[in-house]
Amino acid sequence: MAYNDPIPRKKVTIPVNKKVIYPGTFDPLTNGHLDLIERTAGMFDTVVIGVAASPSKKTMFSLEERVKLVEQSCSHLPNVSAVGFSGLLVDFAKQQEANVLIRGLRTTMDFEYEFGLTSMYRKLLPDLESIFLTPSEEFAFLSSTIVREVAIHKGSVAQFVPEAVNLAIINKIKSQ
Repeated sequence: MAYNDPIPRKKVTIPVNKKVIYPGTFDPLTNGHLDLIERTAGMFDTVVIGVAASPSKKTMFSLEERVKLVEQSCSHLPNVSAVGFSGLLVDFAKQQEANVLIRGLRTTMDFEYEFGLTSMYRKLLPDLESIFLTPSEEFAFLSSTIVREVAIHKGSVAQFVPEAVNLAIINKIKSQ
């Protein structure tokens, strides 16, 4: 017996050769972020890391510093660039002429939050699709918040962040 789907479905096609945006605050960029970036770079021709200004958050690094750290950490990936932005992500996606977002999911709480955002994005920009990636197992616990907390309390974060980020964190903590 053939399955008959009674619900009309919108056909979604996402060409393989597409520009995608991986947005976030990246304060700081972690090895978990880098894992997702490297995997995304292997799937798409152009990956734009959208570094959000996030003025409501008290960030450790300025927007310019975060963009520079992403660029340094991703220099081995020729199809990846970092661009700082402020305002709505959907407006940034339009500006970048991208219709696909990459989002990382570590926990069910991340899923609930991202599900709500994706629903809003669809209302604001119906052709914007979201692709959710889970981190590699060794990075499933890792977050920028945890890295900042460990660093602020003088713990070593070298194993959790790219080398350029680790050096920047050490210098930032020393200067405070």
